[in-house]
Amino acid sequence: MLRIYNIKNKKEYIEEVAILTQNEWGKQTLTSEEYQDKINRKVQKILKNLDKKYYSKLILLKENTLVGFISIFEHDCKERPNLAPWYATMFVKEEFRGKGYSRILNDAILEEAKKKKINRLYLKTRLDNYYEKLGAKFLEILENGEKIYCFEIGI
Repeated sequence: MLRIYNIKNKKEYIEEVAILTQNEWGKQTLTSEEYQDKINRKVQKILKNLDKKYYSKLILLKENTLVGFISIFEHDCKERPNLAPWYATMFVKEEFRGKGYSRILNDAILEEAKKKKINRLYLKTRLDNYYEKLGAKFLEILENGEKIYCFEIGI
C-alpha cells in the first residue's frame, strides 16, 4: 500500500533521505569521513527546518519501504533570491521509476502548498519537457542553463 507522510511524522527515514539526496545531488568525490559528515549535516538541516513555515518534506512509502520524496524549500536558487518558496528535491528510487510515483509526489506537494496557503511554487531544473506535464509554466533560463518554472497553486 502506498502512503504519503510528512517526514516530521516519520523521522526514522531522515537518514535514508539524506543519503539519497547526497548521492543524487551532492559532490561525488568525498572521503568516507567527508561523506558521513555531509550526511550528518543533511540530517541536522532537515531536523532544524521541520517547523519552518515554508519547509516541507514529504515521503512516499510502499509498506515500510521508502519509494521517494519531495520538498518545499523557502530558498533554492541563489540566482533569484527574490523568488520563494521552491518546489525541490523530487526523487524516486531507481527501482520504482516509470510507475507514476513522481506524479503522486507532485500532487502531494502541490496539495501541501495549498494547505500552507502558498500561491506559487518555483522550480529549477535541467530537465526538458518534464515538469510541463505536471502543470509547471516555464519562466526563464538561467545563465548556467537551468530553467525556472512555476506552479500556480489555486488556493
